[in-house]
Amino acid sequence: MSSAPFTHVNASGEARMVDVTAKTPTVRSATATGFVLCGTTVIAALRDGTVPKGDVLAVARIAGIQGAKRCAELLPLAHVIGVHGAAVDLSIEDAGVRVTATVRTADRTGVEMEAFTAVSVAALALVDMVKSLDKSVSITDIKLLRKTGGKSGDWSREDAGDWSHQDASG
Repeated sequence: MSSAPFTHVNASGEARMVDVTAKTPTVRSATATGFVLCGTTVIAALRDGTVPKGDVLAVARIAGIQGAKRCAELLPLAHVIGVHGAAVDLSIEDAGVRVTATVRTADRTGVEMEAFTAVSVAALALVDMVKSLDKSVSITDIKLLRKTGGKSGDWSREDAGDWSHQDASG
């Protein structure tokens, strides 16, 4: 093992949750994005509101918000934090649906994983709603766009303005 200590293992090398008890709560936010690639049949049905299972975007939006609030149940070493704000936006584009989630808190640790989870769960819900129309739909390009607050300060992806699903390199 390296001489530098790992934050999520104890002296014996066993997994542990980092103790953030002494940290002061601060306002923090994180925005993540992802893309659901869809064929023309799905795009047309989304635009026309004719997807057989119903209002796809509403279901995906609610699923994403719920996902953000349940992040600590899915990731074993994530902290249970207060999700004080969560917005999931979905926009239909020619090649699919852009999913963007912003999560906010006033807590001891950041909400990046909650934003990632919101995007992932919203995308999964969208796929579940349209899979009967097109089995080839896929989820791609999930990435953090920006985060604010906390000890490490603010951060923004250099290519945050270019959310194109075709640019997965960032």
